[in-house]
Amino acid sequence: FDPRHYLGTHRHGFPKTGPHRLRFLLESVRDLRETLKKRGSTLVVRKGKPEDVVGDLITQLGSVSAVVFHEEVREIL
Repeated sequence: FDPRHYLGTHRHGFPKTGPHRLRFLLESVRDLRETLKKRGSTLVVRKGKPEDVVGDLITQLGSVSAVVFHEEVREIL
């Protein structure tokens, strides 16, 4: 979770991530983790800026063969 997406960001006068959306995201991640666990896998969740967290995570895990990511779609006005 990138804190920049949840702290003090607003779009059109509304918080980018309000309490209901945040609750939904947390419940979704929890459900995904449980589903993966039942299938013998896991989900690593971290809080921080991706540009900092991903490198640290790769170092911790040791044998990483691929990193996949997506870029957030920016609103075009």
